[in-house]
Amino acid sequence: MQPGFGETQAQLRQKNELFEFAKAWIGTALAFAVLFSGARRTDPQYYLSPAFFNLFLLAALTAGIGVILHELAHRVVARNFGARAHFVANDGMLVISILIAFTGFLFAAPGAVWHEGYLSKRQVGLIAAAGPVTNMILALLFVGAVLTVGPAVSDFVYRGLIIGYFVNALLGVFNMLPFGPLDGTKVLAWSGGVFGALIAIAIGIAFGLPRVVQGLPSLF
Repeated sequence: MQPGFGETQAQLRQKNELFEFAKAWIGTALAFAVLFSGARRTDPQYYLSPAFFNLFLLAALTAGIGVILHELAHRVVARNFGARAHFVANDGMLVISILIAFTGFLFAAPGAVWHEGYLSKRQVGLIAAAGPVTNMILALLFVGAVLTVGPAVSDFVYRGLIIGYFVNALLGVFNMLPFGPLDGTKVLAWSGGVFGALIAIAIGIAFGLPRVVQGLPSLF
């Protein structure tokens, strides 16, 4: 994605990228933890309890990592093509995503990878595809863990594996939609065939696997 948030490219380059990733990771994890709190979202004391801390930890190790690796994949591929790429957290949207999570919905927009330098349409498409493909791979890894070690782990860990699948499967489908600034728009502009294959795989992971793997949540 191109630089934004009202700042120039020079200002963006001066930001501490590790700090930007940390803000996005913590903010995203907090938003998902609030979302997964269910009926207890209206209880202020709940957010000071060990139960919420455990949920936040699960969200950080699953949803948070999924979002961060998604953005990191964009950056790695962009730099591989010789572009200057840098992740910048969107502080305003992180706050908004946390507030929206209290309503039982979530719109996660933790930030973006901006890049500068000449890139072909194919390279832009590959950079865009790297993010959702990362989430698809993570979703499959979590499913593999559920099938391999699920019965032998604690309820806490098992819940984390399910959340990891659920969130990454959703991110894979959502980011492949060909609308606005989403990754699917850039992939489709590069190659209709690649777009069709990737969105079919994403849909299969998100909506097909729960039909054949016992214990996976349905995303319908």
